[in-house]
Amino acid sequence: MAELSTLARPYAKAVFELARDTSRFGDWSNVLRGLADAVSDPAVAAAIGHPAIGKGQLSQALIDAIGSKIGADGSNLLRLLIDNGRLKLAPAIASEYEALRAEAESVIDVEITTATAIAPAQLTVLVDSITKRLSRKLNVTTKVDESLIGGAVIRAGDLVIDGSSIGELERLRQQLVA
Repeated sequence: MAELSTLARPYAKAVFELARDTSRFGDWSNVLRGLADAVSDPAVAAAIGHPAIGKGQLSQALIDAIGSKIGADGSNLLRLLIDNGRLKLAPAIASEYEALRAEAESVIDVEITTATAIAPAQLTVLVDSITKRLSRKLNVTTKVDESLIGGAVIRAGDLVIDGSSIGELERLRQQLVA
């Protein structure tokens, strides 16, 4: 997995710099998502590297399949990836690009897991407090996990704040064992 990320990073960085210079972050996200989805299709995955399918045929078939949302720049990227034998990296390139974009836009994905559904007013207070702590814009998703018994677990990148009852019990258990 690390190798895919290492190979994908230069492509993602180049696309990111182009998107930044042209103020087209969203357009490139769509292009890369389209490429990643196409490459993930089992029929396309079987065609990649197949000796009976030429590079030109493969690129044209993918351009036709993805449609107009790929654009000229996306078509050029697709051809470059095919010529360099790196088409299978499209999902990793998309992932690396999104990480670079989120960093540039000071956005972080935050997942709030609670034992019961959280009231909108409580969620607003919680989101405001997390925004203040992280000094970033948040993409918040919420989910319910009844096994937490009570409280919440907040995940924001590498940061995990476990304020759940289960988390408290586990910390207490560790203290007693130690």
